[in-house]
This record gives sequence, C-alpha cells and structure tokens, in this order.
Amino acid sequence: MTSAPHNLPSLPPNENVQESVRSLLQRWGAVVWDFLDYAGGLCLLAGRTVQALFLYPLDLRYVIRQLYEIGVKTLTLSSLVAIFTGMVMALQLIVGLKRFGLELYTGQIVGVAITRELGPVLTALMVASRVGSGIAAEIGSMEVSEQILAIRAMGGSPIAKLVLPRILVTTLAAPMLTIIAIFIGIVGGMFVTMTEAGMTSRFYFDQIQSTVQIYDFLSGVGKTVFFGFFIGCIACYQGLNTKKGTKGVGDATTKTVVICSIVIFISDFFLTKLFLLF
Repeated sequence: MTSAPHNLPSLPPNENVQESVRSLLQRWGAVVWDFLDYAGGLCLLAGRTVQALFLYPLDLRYVIRQLYEIGVKTLTLSSLVAIFTGMVMALQLIVGLKRFGLELYTGQIVGVAITRELGPVLTALMVASRVGSGIAAEIGSMEVSEQILAIRAMGGSPIAKLVLPRILVTTLAAPMLTIIAIFIGIVGGMFVTMTEAGMTSRFYFDQIQSTVQIYDFLSGVGKTVFFGFFIGCIACYQGLNTKKGTKGVGDATTKTVVICSIVIFISDFFLTKLFLLF
C-alpha cells in the first residue's frame, strides 16, 4: 500500500508577495503623511499665534478671565493629585528603604523626584485632561456651529480672538500650577514621613533644602512652560479642525487628551536632556 501524499503548504506567488509589500508600504506611507500633515498644521498654527501677538491688541480682561477659568479652577485637581503623589511616594520609599536602614533619606528622594519630574509631568497631564479637552470642545462647538466662520466674515481673526489668549494662558498657568503642586507634594510627603518614619518636620525640610538645588526647581518649572504651550496649541488645533457636528466635538476632545499626553511624555525626555546640558 502506498501512503497518501502529505498536503504541503504552497508558497504564495510572487504577485501576492509584491501586493502585500505594496499595501504595507502604502499604509505606512499614509501614517507618515498624516503625522507630517498634523505636525505641519501645529507648527503653522503656533507661528500664526506668535505673529498675532505682535499684530493684534491683546484683550487683558479676556486673558484674566481665561486665566481664572484655566488656572484657578484647575488648582484643586492638580493640588489633590500632588498631595497624594507625595504621600504615596513617601510611603513606598519608607517601606523600601527600611530594609537597608536608609529611611532617613526619604525626604531627599521625595524632594528631588517631585521637583524635577513628578510635579511638572502630573500637573501638565491634569491641565491637558481638564483644560485641553475644554478648549477643544469649546472651539470645536464654535467651529461646527459656524461661529468661527462668522468671525472671519466680519473681518476678525479667530487666531487673535480665540487661539492666542488660550495658548498664552495655558503657557502661563502651567508653571504657576506646577510651583504650587511641588510645594503641596512635598508637604504631603512630610506628613507620611512624620507618621511612618518618626521624623520631625524640621529634619524633613532640612533634608530637602540640602538636596534640592535651585537648578532642580528651575528645570522642573521650565519644562511646564513648553508643556503649557504644547497643550494650548494642540487643543486649539483640534478645535479648529473639528468636523461632523457634535460627534466631531467628542472626537476632538478625546484626541486632544491622548495627543497631549503623548507629547508631554516625549517632550519631557528631550527637555530633560536639554536642561542637563546647562
């Protein structure tokens, strides 16, 4: 008896391989093109915003009102995140450092970490989630209801009236919120250190004062200036390019938070490398 021949898998013909490679290259090309188109639009919007700062008068009352809406109303959220970040970090460090008898150095690590990284990054994420989404929804609603078109028809500039004040305020509010968040986060770490490690508040702050330098503070706060500018630009760009009615407003809001979060983490690495050169 002869056994039945095995069913060997057949190799795809060259045409199928070429078609698969072509479709893969087309998909990646579309992704790269969309990225370059988005980045170019952001850069163009940022350039027009800076240009509008010198060409059009700035309504200070409107800027102050936006500073209250963006900065003051975000203070509670950023402060809540900061104090629990300091508390959790101090608690984890005490548990870990106790194994080596080094829990006395908890204040130094908490101070440096919150001042250089955790305070700026977490505050920027809170600004992106609350403020960035709000700006995108507000401007997006104006776009789909043709209010921005009406501003252009009346000879006004949407960049000067809508975009410039919001980008300016996010750029100013992010560092202010970060300074407060850094202090609150350090105080939160102090409470846990006093109760869990038996330190005094004076010893805790002496440890921070001897470790955290002015460079650490300035580099941490300085990064948030760029974070705030990026958040404002991305939120305004998403709002101005909102389509498809109310569904488009929701999509713009979601994309704003996602893109801002990604940009914050990526730019944080490069800004940290940049500040380390000085």
